[in-house]
Amino acid sequence: MTIADSCLLVACLLPIACAGIAKWPGYGRTRHEGGFDNNNPRQWLAGLQGFQARANAAQMNSFEALPVFIAGVLVAEHLRASQPVIDALALAFVAARVGYIGAYLADRASLRSLLWSIGLACCVAMFFLN
Repeated sequence: MTIADSCLLVACLLPIACAGIAKWPGYGRTRHEGGFDNNNPRQWLAGLQGFQARANAAQMNSFEALPVFIAGVLVAEHLRASQPVIDALALAFVAARVGYIGAYLADRASLRSLLWSIGLACCVAMFFLN
């Protein structure tokens, strides 16, 4: 397994981590106490505010970013591009996404947008490696 392949797994787990952050304050409390409602999770998540709402938004965006990242890694590896370059771009993508999630949670919109752009650039670059 390459470093880039490991980054694929990490990138797939990032949205799940965001979901956990969004739901964390609701665990251990009943629905009547405002705790997580597993019978109606989307409605419960839609009613969140503050960092929990931002964590949920980061979860959705993390799922949205996955296809282009997965495709970029697979295309670059299929084309037999330089593995160290693929690995570096994959690591940079994961680092940008972790920073993006942190910026989202901290409500730092400009930084979040910059990190999103860096992550996208890493993905697009992988399509042009040879």
